[in-house]
Amino acid sequence: MTESRTCQNCGKDFEVTEEDLGFYEKMKVPPPTFCHLCRAQRRFAFRNERVLYKRKSDFTGEEIFSMFSPESGIKIYEREIWMSDKWDPMKYGQDYDFSKQFFVQLFELLKKVPLKSLAIVNGVNSPFTFNITDPKNCYLVFNASYDEDCMYCHGIDYSKWCIDCSHVSECENCYQGFWLTGCATTLFSSQCENSFNMMFSKNCSGCQDCFGCVNLRKKSYCIFNEQYSREEYLEKIKSFNLGSYESLQKIKKEVYDFWAKFPNKYLQGLQNTNVSGNYIDHSKDIHNSFIIREGQNLHYCQYVQEGTSTKDCWDYSIWGDNNQLLYECHSCGLGTQNMKFCLLCQENVHDLEYSLFCIGGSENLFACVGLRNKQYCIFNKQYTKDEYEILVAKIKKHMDEMPYTDKKGRVYKYGEYFPTELSPFAYNTTMAQEYFPLSKDQTEKEGYGWEDTAERNYKIDFGVGSLSDDIKEVKDDVIGKVIACEHAGKCNQLCTHAFKIIEDELNFYRKMNLPLPRLCPNCRTFERLKQRTNIPLSKRKCQCAGEKSDNGSYSNTASHFHDKDHCPNEFETSYSIERSEMLYCEECYQKEVY
Repeated sequence: MTESRTCQNCGKDFEVTEEDLGFYEKMKVPPPTFCHLCRAQRRFAFRNERVLYKRKSDFTGEEIFSMFSPESGIKIYEREIWMSDKWDPMKYGQDYDFSKQFFVQLFELLKKVPLKSLAIVNGVNSPFTFNITDPKNCYLVFNASYDEDCMYCHGIDYSKWCIDCSHVSECENCYQGFWLTGCATTLFSSQCENSFNMMFSKNCSGCQDCFGCVNLRKKSYCIFNEQYSREEYLEKIKSFNLGSYESLQKIKKEVYDFWAKFPNKYLQGLQNTNVSGNYIDHSKDIHNSFIIREGQNLHYCQYVQEGTSTKDCWDYSIWGDNNQLLYECHSCGLGTQNMKFCLLCQENVHDLEYSLFCIGGSENLFACVGLRNKQYCIFNKQYTKDEYEILVAKIKKHMDEMPYTDKKGRVYKYGEYFPTELSPFAYNTTMAQEYFPLSKDQTEKEGYGWEDTAERNYKIDFGVGSLSDDIKEVKDDVIGKVIACEHAGKCNQLCTHAFKIIEDELNFYRKMNLPLPRLCPNCRTFERLKQRTNIPLSKRKCQCAGEKSDNGSYSNTASHFHDKDHCPNEFETSYSIERSEMLYCEECYQKEVY
């Protein structure tokens, strides 16, 4: 049985499947009133991925960096103090007021209880990082776990000495990589696995020493998919002069033009069973989900890419690492179970609802903020087990009888995630803007927050066009100098207008023979992510037309089941019709690469 519903946010119809209904019944929640994309947008609006603010600690008064702006109304403590016994979040406990809406009371509590300035778990010598677990010697790394000596990365796990990489796992010495797994010394490459000494390569597996290659398996010493001897390959690579920025830009264009001549599989992923979405590896029974590693039975989930054994979750975004039975949760991980409508709750917590920033073995919490190792609490106030269960039932009933209604008339009863207009983050600084972009006018009409770019009066040491072209010409005095970003804030990519080169970074460029970048780290990230698809799925047809692709740019190398006729297969894919990639179905793609 499938139910058809109308999203109260976008007004579009969406389906609630029999499997969805079974999960909601198991979790004891009502079916959603937002479609899955609007639910994701709502969760993403509570995620500041990379914007740092300098402000004073509300405990020490010292200037510190925070993921919360001074205007957010959030109180912040240094991580070490927040984790200590120098304060007690229970002192902010309050009785539930049945004359006020639930969400109003919860977000009043959120602005009373101090939070960690940055979301970091067990960091070592890793300044200017957040949304990160166990980093060591990392710099400007976000949304990551168990990394060492990495810089300017996003969505990376179990990796070392990676710079300017996104969504990579178990990699080392990689630069400008996207969706890499088990790769080493891999530069400017995308969607490769278990490969070594790769440059400008895409969709390669088990390869080494390849340049500008596409869709290869277990190959070595190839350039633009042509086989060379080892000696010929090494000599040819020298001629490319990759240490020159000017030469590098010409090579990039040549490579990207070459990539465009080859088919892409409609879904990027390896060793999966029964999956839909994109960027899914080593997973089973994944439905309409995005950027998943080693998951099982996940529906409408995004960025569950860290650790293993996350299963049986619906509408769960960010993290992973041994979680089960999560619904409408965001940035929760490290052994969480039976969680509903929670944000940044972590480290072996379970049976939490509508709670934020609760950690360390907490269980049976409802509408709590910042608690550690507590149980049977409501609004940070202690109850007995029986008192807790009785009051929670009354509050849920009250949420239905006196629901929160936002400025646009969207109604929030029990079963809805937090209203976007109550987010402590400006919409344009969150992941929501990355995947569901809105203009300032649109944002304000929706009732969401917006943050105007602060005026930056940097004293520029190196203006646009003034850096040395070749890394061999770069002197040590560039370290710490202010370099103008070529985008100059005109790109809608959270441009910082300027950036600096640090010593370890310069040493990496010299070792790898790479020119200095011309864009700030944020702009480099968003330029790299242009190759990543968006979340929505659309129906497309396989573009294999028999002996060639239907646009004529690629000639098949093997015979297919449909012979010389056009492939009849259709599929759902996150490659929208507006994108330029040529798409093949699973069967046609496998024929071409194996």
